Amino acid sequence: MILVINFGGQYSQLITRLVRKCGVYCEIIPFSRLHLPLNSSIRGIILSGGPSSVYEPNAPDIDENIFALNIPILGICYGAQLIAKKFGGHISKSKAGEYGKTEIILEKHSKLFQNITEKTCFMSHSDQIEQLPSEFKITAKTANSPIAAAENTFRNFYLVQFHPEVEHTPCGEKIIQNFLHNICKLTNNWEMPSFKEQKTKEIRQMIGDNKAICAISGGVDSCVAAVLVHNVIGKKLTCILIDHGLMRKDEVKNICKTLEVLGLNIICINATKRFLARLSGIYDPEQKRKIIGEEFIRVFEEEAARIGDIKFLIQGTIYPDIVESGLSGASHIIKSHHNVGGLPADLKLSICEPLKELFKDEVRNLGKELNIPDEIISRQPFPGPGLAIRIIGKITPKKLKLVRETDVILSEEIIKSGLKNEIWQYFTCLLDTKSVGVTGDYRTYGFVVVVRAITSSNAMTCDWAKLPTELLNTISTRIVNEVPGINRVVYDITSKPPGTIEWE
Repeated sequence: MILVINFGGQYSQLITRLVRKCGVYCEIIPFSRLHLPLNSSIRGIILSGGPSSVYEPNAPDIDENIFALNIPILGICYGAQLIAKKFGGHISKSKAGEYGKTEIILEKHSKLFQNITEKTCFMSHSDQIEQLPSEFKITAKTANSPIAAAENTFRNFYLVQFHPEVEHTPCGEKIIQNFLHNICKLTNNWEMPSFKEQKTKEIRQMIGDNKAICAISGGVDSCVAAVLVHNVIGKKLTCILIDHGLMRKDEVKNICKTLEVLGLNIICINATKRFLARLSGIYDPEQKRKIIGEEFIRVFEEEAARIGDIKFLIQGTIYPDIVESGLSGASHIIKSHHNVGGLPADLKLSICEPLKELFKDEVRNLGKELNIPDEIISRQPFPGPGLAIRIIGKITPKKLKLVRETDVILSEEIIKSGLKNEIWQYFTCLLDTKSVGVTGDYRTYGFVVVVRAITSSNAMTCDWAKLPTELLNTISTRIVNEVPGINRVVYDITSKPPGTIEWE
């Protein structure tokens, strides 16, 4: 297996995902929880990026004895700078930071870059390796970084300043494959069936003969978690769908119809009034998420008490939720997910999150292993807080109606265009601002709607979808003509990073 040591980088789990995609089992551990000796099955180590600078006081560090284990090590960004510093190199602030797509220039033959033809990479750093330690050789550079990659073949240490784990580095998967196969000499031996078997054992050991409830939303994450646990404890699992008043148009009715095929025990709770009452007047997105997370738990606790003798709450938490909530080690908080950062301290139920190590694409693969219908597996993501984070600012019944109606139009046109399966996610977002317009010679002062459509495979990084101009024109015309109160439509052309998928 491969061990990834996380120094708080937002992309750190993508390294784990990419290694698994290459067929090698991989685990991730925060730098603060690393203890020697290591598991004897570890055949390679990857040090992740991170938000800190290695020369800062109290910067994330590592036990230097790890470098004496005679195990190949790949350092990425912060990890590369840390290795260089440990062996006598000099790290300094860059005169100009590098962010986004950059061309690398290969300086010499390296096992790490074997058969690399596409030389675009993704940079995200403001520090640089100014001077390499002795015995290290430069293997790549960029226009702004004289040391974009380096290696010490005697020790089997490899350094890259860029991020091979993100989709914006097209050659990244090949670089990771080279590290796994050419350098660590590993073979492909890990697939989703083994994860399913492992999780089944863990669930059986954790829950035993106890009863549990599952937070189910109709999305792929919660459905896969529910089926996985149901296969272990059967009728002792009750799934609860909460209508918090923040769903899309006809969402609850459609979900209930779709979920019938899963054979789960599902009850639906209408909690619209209590959620909207608690969200009344709330503007801050973090506060929205925390309120929704806490209120979800309170409803679940009440239902657990009504059912009786419930010990566990099953959640479809996936790894991006944990990373963005800042709970993966040293990561910065990007946004608190309602099922992670919004959990109350006095929670009366034990949490079971069987998917928390997986990315969305891996969850879908697991769903296929569980024979879940494609209609559910391929359903586009919808956030737990729902439309609360697609309405910028305060939530009102009028705004909810506007965003629901515009979302229906967008969905209809995307489906009609035949692009539904090519787009990871698409939705509308209502801004907390108005603009002047003119309709039938009359002045209007209406809301602005943002159309967001993105392509991705893991939700940790994404690019904006290049929708045809005619399609955008049709969407805009229909929204302005058919939804009173909207007089302007804009299209979001921001990738992640620097943006996030949702606006709040």
